[in-house]
Amino acid sequence: MVKSLTLSLLLAAGSLWISPGAVAQPQLRQYSAAIEQSVWQLSKSTPLECQLQHEIPQFGAAVFRSVASKGLNLDFELQMLRLPDHYALAEVISMPPSWRPGVPAKAVANMQLLKQFNGELPKKAAWTLLTELEQGFSPTFYFSDWYSPYDKVVASMNPVQFPAQYQQFMQCVSRLLPYGFDDIAFTVLSYESGGDELTRESQRRLAQIAEYLKYDQDIDFVEIQGYTDSYGGRWINEQLSVKRAEKVKSFFIAAGLSEDKVQVEGFGERRHVAPNDTALERKLNRRVVLQLTKP
Repeated sequence: MVKSLTLSLLLAAGSLWISPGAVAQPQLRQYSAAIEQSVWQLSKSTPLECQLQHEIPQFGAAVFRSVASKGLNLDFELQMLRLPDHYALAEVISMPPSWRPGVPAKAVANMQLLKQFNGELPKKAAWTLLTELEQGFSPTFYFSDWYSPYDKVVASMNPVQFPAQYQQFMQCVSRLLPYGFDDIAFTVLSYESGGDELTRESQRRLAQIAEYLKYDQDIDFVEIQGYTDSYGGRWINEQLSVKRAEKVKSFFIAAGLSEDKVQVEGFGERRHVAPNDTALERKLNRRVVLQLTKP
């Protein structure tokens, strides 16, 4: 819904200020979903990504997103149908509901607007917006219109229908994997001496990769390189390094990757990462290195 309001109208609401000496008051173009239009949608819900989205008619959408990672994360994106044409700042204000008269508006943050990019807010501000919505407030973005020198833009999120989808979003966030693609893209697996049996720690690591692959179909290529320590003959060790790498390859094939996306190499005793004088050093050399890539 688009409304044309004078600045004095917003002044009466106590949310904006203008110099008394101004000759002409800019018009406000206000975008928000009406009560009957307000929709919140859990647009993505997997162990890799959770996304909560709210459409702002004729303006764009407000999107909250959290992804699989070692740490709790959240970001906010204000998607705009008309992207900024220059650099500016948008005031982010939490407006109280009409049924709470006398409650002041809250200044949340200043959001940087970059030319031809959507607006974004980091974790702390994004969580604040969710908390304000949970309490019935309307997070509002106020900025000068880069396409009209006479207008200001006010875009608001409507908290109607928010609670149920917010609960589902938080349940999704609680089920995100505690690691993401960047955490497994480069992995070193270690082996027990003399064979192709992984250490317990590496078995757990491979199980994590298997769990991740259940949900990410975008793995483009996997490079597997096998190495050994210097115990045994050089030819035997080279064959052992290939055997280890091939066994890991079979794991990826079983996980659903096509064979042409998996490359195997065995280097035997070459390219040591440590001397071979102690058991610990030899353990470091008994390894398979995985490198996963995405388009």
